[in-house]
Amino acid sequence: MQYTVKKPINNNILRVVDPTGCELIVTGRGLGFGVKPGYKIEAETVERSYRMTSPAVQQKLVELLEQIPYEHLLLTDELVAMIRSRVNYPLNESLLITLADHISFAIQRSEQGIRFSNPLMAPIREFYPEEYRLGMECLATIRQRCHADLSDDEGGFIALHIVNAELNTTMSVVNDVTRFVDGCVQVVEYFYNCHFDRDALDFSRFTAHLRFFAQRVFQGKQEQENDTHDEVFRALIARNCSEHYKCACCIAEYVRNIWHKELSDEERVFLTIHLKRIRMGK
Repeated sequence: MQYTVKKPINNNILRVVDPTGCELIVTGRGLGFGVKPGYKIEAETVERSYRMTSPAVQQKLVELLEQIPYEHLLLTDELVAMIRSRVNYPLNESLLITLADHISFAIQRSEQGIRFSNPLMAPIREFYPEEYRLGMECLATIRQRCHADLSDDEGGFIALHIVNAELNTTMSVVNDVTRFVDGCVQVVEYFYNCHFDRDALDFSRFTAHLRFFAQRVFQGKQEQENDTHDEVFRALIARNCSEHYKCACCIAEYVRNIWHKELSDEERVFLTIHLKRIRMGK
């Protein structure tokens, strides 16, 4: 099979069209050297190919590849493949772009002696343990391959990119979700005057519930209230788990005052049930 060159990006990367008319990006060392639009290249000479389902994402990849070193793309491609093999959920295809951009910029910053601190390191480690481990593993590979003096904070940033690809949202929303969950946990620990075991299953369930609730809040996808048939159940929970329901109301107050969002009665019930679980697990 042959590809028709649409545009060389650099000596290693080409925009091409396959025999069916679909556009893709192909790479290979020296693949684009001396090549011009309209040239034919054999598929066997291609080392890697990329075809994004979204034209907008495809264009972003093209623009990024015009700006970063080829080696950074190859490294990121390996890391993304490793990440995908280790998680049990789909990841947005744009992870290759956002992560390559971040890694390349981080390496450039390290060469200039510039470091960025990550103020969300502790919440990331607590609320996204799997993504944090993957981020630190990626960081170790980058340090070894590129001899880059990168701080551990970069592993936290990489973890957030993985979370971003998992939630299929923006980095801004991921940052807000992380700070939202951290704030809620602080309210809970202050209310009960204790520090919960971050490794406990019930605590993980609680923070997972908070993450997905926060995602719905920030994306404007809160579930509608169910009316009459749930009112009795909500009243029962509020009466029989009064202490935990009060804590859920404190969380609602925090969310209202800090994030200017309202928690539904149904959400307070769910929080109450989770709070009872983690409190019993103390």
